[in-house]
Amino acid sequence: MTNANDLLFRFTEHLKVINRSEATIKAYTNNVRRFLEEEKRNITTITRRDMEAYIAGIHEYRMANGRGYSQGSISVKIRSLKRFFEFLEQANIIFIDPMEYIHEPTPDRTLPRDVLTAPEMEQLLDQPNLGLKTGIRDRAVLEVFYSTGIRLAELCNLTIYDADLQGRMLRINKGKGGKDRVVPLGRHAVRFLREYITRIRPHFTKRNRKSRVLFVNQSGQPLSKQVVQIMVRTNAKKAGIKKKVSPHTLRHTFAGQLVKNGADVVAVQKMLGHADLSTTQIYIKALAVDLKKEHAKSHPRERDKVNRRSIKPKITGKRAGNGSYHS
Repeated sequence: MTNANDLLFRFTEHLKVINRSEATIKAYTNNVRRFLEEEKRNITTITRRDMEAYIAGIHEYRMANGRGYSQGSISVKIRSLKRFFEFLEQANIIFIDPMEYIHEPTPDRTLPRDVLTAPEMEQLLDQPNLGLKTGIRDRAVLEVFYSTGIRLAELCNLTIYDADLQGRMLRINKGKGGKDRVVPLGRHAVRFLREYITRIRPHFTKRNRKSRVLFVNQSGQPLSKQVVQIMVRTNAKKAGIKKKVSPHTLRHTFAGQLVKNGADVVAVQKMLGHADLSTTQIYIKALAVDLKKEHAKSHPRERDKVNRRSIKPKITGKRAGNGSYHS
């Protein structure tokens, strides 16, 4: 029988072959490794009842520990094991998948918090010092976040070939779920990207000409996610914004403002790279109050100044014998 390390290695290679993202591979591998370490038994003898007991233990840990796993984390753990046993069955290592009829719990659908208003976003964009090379780079990063709703990891993985400044489009390779997509670039993002690519990036990459990563530090090395997170937080603080601001806040802000201004939710879904439309529709729920205000302000029936409550319906016809009215 193949040992646990060999199974884990083969599963990881399988995930790479089917083009899963690095983050997905890491999460699935870690969850399966933990399972194999805890369940020290022959993989072919594991039954559905064993898996139900294991998953019940995950839920019980959450209930017993106030800081236990979130519903989303539990979903990922179960999904990892489902993909693992599916792989084992496809590879003829097992003949019956013990996870086949076990479903993932529905993850908590929390509404986006701390979305920035348009004036707050303008304040944030104005913070980088454009008299510094790093300031121009940071402004370009913020403009790309706000213009495209790109994820942090996606931004850090961009290459110089992904930005089509002439066509005003940005290609995002291997986004969440390993999927590629193309999103529009606004004119302000194009302007600062052009400035950064033509004047700043060549200076940063003088000692690293082979680098193809779009956003780099002063040594020509790729900007890390941690550096970008710190940059966003620092500029938000300088702007006097009291909300908790992160790169994901800018993604929520991008989506929220598009929906608020009447963008088609399916188009927003494609730009965000959401696999499920229901994920995008969260922004509609989050903006319900704003939408009601806009409806009251804009709909002609709401703008009618006549007090409709004082107008009583008037039926002039007489009831006929069959219960209908004649006028």
